[in-house]
Formats: sequence, C-alpha cells, structure tokens
Amino acid sequence: MRTEQVTCPLCEATCGLDVTIDGDRVTTVRGDAADVFSSGYICPKGASIGALHHDPDRLRTPMIKRDGEWHAATWDEAYAEIAARLPKIIADHGKDAVAVYAGNPSVHNTSTALYGRVLYKALSTKNFYSASTVDQMPKHVSAGYLFGDPMSIPVPDVDRTAHLLLLGANPLVSNGSLMTAPDMRGRLKAIQSRGGKIVVLDPRRSRTAELADEHHAIRPGTDALLLFALVNTLFAEDLVDLGTLAEHVTGVDEVRDLSQPFTPEAVAPITGITADETRRLARELAAADSAAVYGRIGTSTQAFGTLASWLVDVLNVLTGNLDRPGGAMFPLAAAGQANVKAGRRRGFAHGRWRSRVRDLPEVLGEFPVATLADEILTPGDGQVRALITVCGNPCLSTPNSARLAEALDQLDFMISLDVYLNETSRHADVILPGPSPLERPHYDVALYQFAVRNIANWTGAAIPTDLPQEWETLLRLTGIITGAGADVAAMDDFVAAQFAARAGVDPDPTLTGPERLIDLLLRSGPYKVTLAELKAAPHGIDYGPLRPRVPDVLATPSGLIELAAPALVEDVPRLTAELATVPNGQMLLIGRRQLGSNNSWMHNLEPLVKGKNRCTAQVNPADAERLGLVDGADVTVRSRTGKVRVPVEVTDTIRTGVISIPHGWGHDQTGMRTAVATAHAGINSNLLADELLIDALSGNAVLNGIPVEVTPN
Repeated sequence: MRTEQVTCPLCEATCGLDVTIDGDRVTTVRGDAADVFSSGYICPKGASIGALHHDPDRLRTPMIKRDGEWHAATWDEAYAEIAARLPKIIADHGKDAVAVYAGNPSVHNTSTALYGRVLYKALSTKNFYSASTVDQMPKHVSAGYLFGDPMSIPVPDVDRTAHLLLLGANPLVSNGSLMTAPDMRGRLKAIQSRGGKIVVLDPRRSRTAELADEHHAIRPGTDALLLFALVNTLFAEDLVDLGTLAEHVTGVDEVRDLSQPFTPEAVAPITGITADETRRLARELAAADSAAVYGRIGTSTQAFGTLASWLVDVLNVLTGNLDRPGGAMFPLAAAGQANVKAGRRRGFAHGRWRSRVRDLPEVLGEFPVATLADEILTPGDGQVRALITVCGNPCLSTPNSARLAEALDQLDFMISLDVYLNETSRHADVILPGPSPLERPHYDVALYQFAVRNIANWTGAAIPTDLPQEWETLLRLTGIITGAGADVAAMDDFVAAQFAARAGVDPDPTLTGPERLIDLLLRSGPYKVTLAELKAAPHGIDYGPLRPRVPDVLATPSGLIELAAPALVEDVPRLTAELATVPNGQMLLIGRRQLGSNNSWMHNLEPLVKGKNRCTAQVNPADAERLGLVDGADVTVRSRTGKVRVPVEVTDTIRTGVISIPHGWGHDQTGMRTAVATAHAGINSNLLADELLIDALSGNAVLNGIPVEVTPN
C-alpha cells in the first residue's frame, strides 16, 4: 500500500491528487492538500482516475481490422501492417495524401505533446487538423496579431482582481479553459469576499452565472457586437486610460474610429442587452481598481470568434488592465514558453497556404477541421487517402460529424492512437493503445503557459506497465515514415540533440524520452530548475503570482501591442454588416459543459455518467409553450446538416429563443467497445453543426448560435 502524488491530466486545471495504490489496484483518490496550486481541490473527473485505469474496455493491445473484424495483435504485427500500407500511399500519392487529426487529450499527455511534433514533421503534410479549430483557434489568432505570438494569451489574474467580466465561459464547470486554475469556485468566491464583482454574459444561467453578482442573457453569437459597444462607450465617455501601457500600444485611434457604428443603441436589438446596461457595464469596468475581461468557448465557437477574442483584450488594454496585477496578465511558465526571449520580432501571419477544396487559409500550420471531410471525399490531386488520429474523437467533436464518419469509411488506410474502440477509432485499420494516466510520467507543458499562477509540477508513473509509452510509439511510426527503422533509442537521441541545440544546454545522459526533454526545457527556462529538483518536490514548486511582462513579451514587428493589426481590422466590415440584421425568432442552438465530462473523454466511466440523463435539450418555458414542448418528452431538432431526437428540459435558466444540448455525446454507433458509454449514449449535437459555418479569420467551427427548427414528436 502506497500513496503517489499525481497531477490530474483530465482537464485544464492540473489538480494535484493523492492516489493510494494496493499492488496495482487504485483504492482511493483524494485531493493533494499540499499541492502548491490546487491545495486539495478535486473534481469528479480527478476522483475517477482509478476507474479509468481499471476500465475493462480500455485497450491494452494493438488492434488490427481484417475483413471488417477486429483482432488483437502484437506490436510487431501492428507496425508491420502500417509499414506495408502507409509508405505506399505516400509514394503513390504524395505526402499530402496523409492527414493528421490531433485531439485535445494529446495536449494533456507529455509524450504526445512533445513527440507528436516529431511524427508530424516527418509526415510533412499540409493536411494537419486538430481540436483547436473547434474550440480555441480564434484566441491564438487574435493573440498572434496583438502580441506577436499565438501562445501569448493573457489570462485573468483571478487571485488579485477586483472585477471579472466573463463572456461565454463557465469556469466552475470547465475548471478554466485557456486559464489553468484549480478550484475556480473558491477563487471566484474570494473575489467577492474581498469586495470585488463578477459579471457573466451567457445565454444560459450557468453554474458560474449562479454564483456571479450579475448575469446577462446575451443572444448567442453576438458577443463581438456587445464588446464593440463597450469599446464605443469607453471612447464616448472619455474612460480610456492606458496607464503604464501607453508607450507600448499602437492603433488606439484606429480602434476608436472602428467602434463608432457600434453604439449601445445600435447593438441592443441584436444582443438583447439594453443600451443602459451596456453603458453601465463599461463604466464599472473602467472604474474598478483592477479588472479583467475573459471570453472562452462561447466567444470562440461563433462566426465572429476572432473579433470577439480580439475585443476582449482591446478592452483589457483600453482600461489599463492588461499586464498589471489584478488584470489580464501573461504567465511565465517554467518550461516550453516561446515568448520568454525578449527582442523577438517575428510577428504573426496566417494563410501561408490554402486548402485544396474550399480554399481556406492555414492557421498555425493547420487547416480547419470543418473541411477534413471535403479533403477526403473530393477526388483529384492531393486527395486525402489516409488518416492518423492522435488521441482524438472527431466523429463526435467536429461539425456535421455524420459526413465525417461517411468520409472515414472512404479512406484507404487509417491509424488511431487511442485507448478506446470508439466512434472514430472504429473506422481505423490499426489502433495503437497507450498507457493509462497512472502508467506514464506527466508534465503540463502547454497548460502551465496559461496558468493563473507560475508553478511547475512533475508526476512520475505511479503504476508500472508493459505497454509502450506513446513517445515510443510515435518514434516507431516516425521510423516507418522516414525509413529510419525501429531503433527508438537512436531516434530519441536525435530528438534530444535537436532540443538541446535550441535550448543551449547539454542533455542529461542519464535520462531518456520526455524526462530528458522536460529537463532540457526546465534548465533553459526562466527559473533554471532541473528535473531532479522538480522530482524532489512532489507537491510542485510555486514561482509566485503573475508578474508584468510588457514589453519583453511582445514579438510584433513594431515591438508594440498592435491594437489595430490589418488582418483584424479587415474583418470588421463583416461585423458592421450585422448591425443591419434583425433577429427573426428562429431558435438558436448552443452547447453546454458538464463537470463530469471533458468533451467525449470519460463517458465510459460509471462514476461520471450514473444518475439522471444529462443529455437533454434545455428550453425556456416561453419557448416550450410557444412550440408545444412538454418537459421530459422528446423533440426533434433539425438543422441544414441533420436532425436528432432528444428529451426536453424546460428551465428558466436559458433565455428565450435558445436551445442547449451538451457536447460530446452520441455513443449509439455500432462497432464500439464502450459498454458504459453505450448504455448512456445521449445524442450527438454535432450532427446539427454545419461545417460550412466557420469564423472567417481562424477557420474555427461555429458550434454556438446554430439556426435550428424544434418540433414536438
């Protein structure tokens, strides 16, 4: 019997866990009270990490499909199958004939986060897709143009702010998103305890809105209009005060001019927020001793996602709250943060190449996943004929997922790196499983770059396993692609040498795999810590609160915050045209988060799905009466792309004209091995999401504000 300290990798909060293990059995999971960041906080997902480890449906051997039937295979057999089929497709049709889809779990896994890029570089395909274009790409694009680096995303300094304005965010359920912060309930209550204020704009009265001081039920998809009206008010009432940012900002006059049409009166009929309320929100934001504006999934997954993301930080700048304590600040991670080096002036650009079928621009080296099915189904030079999915389930998480499932059946070959035979991997020819979270070491390379406090924590593998680590699997695949063979150790040495050259430090010869790479990143990072020192601190190391980083963090060509970057300004007329629209009364579909879920990840765990059906269509009582809907009865919801039948939940927590169905469900397909998820199937709301609806700048899918027809059965 022993207790191991583990950083939970099941959402963005990075909570510390005490996992008690008897032999190879997990007996209890509790919050680590000594963790420097989470201080004992734990959510249902973290408490279920043992259930995930012991899940009998979790794959523990490779699987090969022959004549439509799945067979367990050895690793050598799986690699032989891949070697016999994938290189031939590349030789016959070119590198772009292979596509990659990287799912969200790949970011929460140190092996795939570090070594995935090795495989992707070896493939050298333009057809790279990820979950980023269904949840967060607008924020990367806006940050790239504002600050020069797409990872320079300011996060609210929630532990010191006096005023927090949240749009399209529900951090009490998500535990933060592009804002790594355990125990958001405790952190938000602390704001109120010190006399601060929390304001939420969301079509639903979410759990976060219930706790907030104010909730305003904005019409879905109109956040950018409201944000511009707040900007308009700041200028009109002479409330703009850049503070210490004044010498580091350009484009203020251009933003003032762009905001002129967006008066509170002009946007009110569209947003549903009155002109008086809009002005009051702007005045209180400007008057607060410190304040932060934060927008997340709801603001990203809409037609004006990039403009909304941009305007969030425009407000932070214009009120002098960017880069100051209690405002929106830039974290300084111990490892892997690209914006640490001062004096870089690379700037940011997108659209370096365009997609074959819909002529959509590349962003951060990838195309919008909304066009993946097009690239598979459309014949011609460059047609995608093979797909590798890495820890992703796009058949549930991407728009018009029925069409994508149809497309996957047309592929010549497909590989899935996944621990489940699920809605997506069932289409594969080979599935390569990885260890459970308790069987692998872990360091949150990406998530600490968005943390509300500068901390670092290393987790060793708590339970031994015979399964290869994912980094070894990725290097074996790289060897097949490049012809380098099966010498994983030699390839790992090569990768480490490249990391060391960039870091300017020598690799530790006693380490291998992710341990060696993390050690290099730590030693070359801002705190010059070693992996050995981090291992000696099982509850983590606290490097203190966020600190001001302007101007060193800026990497724009001018070295300034470019508030009116041309690429962003050029998209404003598209938003201006929305001022002429009149809401027509059509129902609009939005998603919603649930504390026991992270997209579709953990629906095969009984502790997280037991109880009443949470996959319901929430509607306002007025809409229920108007449409003839009865609480608990099924309704049909239709869009351009499909229809679903779902139980109705009548509730006053949602504004009129809106229907909400949670994201990530729909486990009713054949050919899966997920018994618990199948028993709690729910419906797939992305059957209704339209792949033709995307944010013009980022290519992000529109998953909120989808026009639908709702009829009783």
